[in-house]
Amino acid sequence: MSVVKGAGVVVTGAGGGIGAALARRFAAEGARVVVNDLDAARIEALAGEIGATAVAGDASGIVDAARDALDGAVDIYCANAGLASPGDAFAEEDVWAAAWDVNVMAHVRAARALLPDWLERGGGRFVTTASAAGLLTMIGAAPYSVTKHGAVAFAEWLSLTYRHRGVKVHAICPQGVRTDMLTAAGSAGELVLAPSAIEPEEVADALLDAMAEDRFLVLPHPEVAGYYRARAKDTDHWLDSMNHLQRKWEGTGA
Repeated sequence: MSVVKGAGVVVTGAGGGIGAALARRFAAEGARVVVNDLDAARIEALAGEIGATAVAGDASGIVDAARDALDGAVDIYCANAGLASPGDAFAEEDVWAAAWDVNVMAHVRAARALLPDWLERGGGRFVTTASAAGLLTMIGAAPYSVTKHGAVAFAEWLSLTYRHRGVKVHAICPQGVRTDMLTAAGSAGELVLAPSAIEPEEVADALLDAMAEDRFLVLPHPEVAGYYRARAKDTDHWLDSMNHLQRKWEGTGA
């Protein structure tokens, strides 16, 4: 891909799952890749495998180090690090705070660091790994659902605000993906996500297709578009359907 070959790419949360798949695909397309994760050993192994540079640490603060590793310029930034954060309205404050910090504010901090350079040179790509939960919702995971809505909202805001100045934005919104995060979703994930779960490599394929078309929404599960339309067209019917899933999960519904 012409938009990827030779580009300086950063992938956060690259220790496994979608992040590792994105990093491998970008490297295969000829990009210069920086991989980031809190788990230094995992990204160092990945970096050795694909010829990338490993920058360990909190995703919120690695833009400068990544820029240095890429000879001064980040062209594509993948805000992929995330927390599954199950729980209901009674989840502890620290659970909500951690989900907000990783799933939303890490994106905001990265954008603050990236935008001045991108706006000066008239180009850059910001990729948000959100979730179908950010367009719809997810039973049993209030902090996750709310903050993934926030991630999508921030990505939309970036796109509508800066697209005329050359900044491209993509929001990846899959349903179930066979990663540790799916396992962490527990019985709710088994009910809602596991039956249609895909491999992380399919998410990477969907992103590259969307980038080639300059398309904002990346839907590795195409059926999500139909659910999204149904939610907007008849919200109460959609909420009834989701409540049916909730009752089924609780064991009180058919």
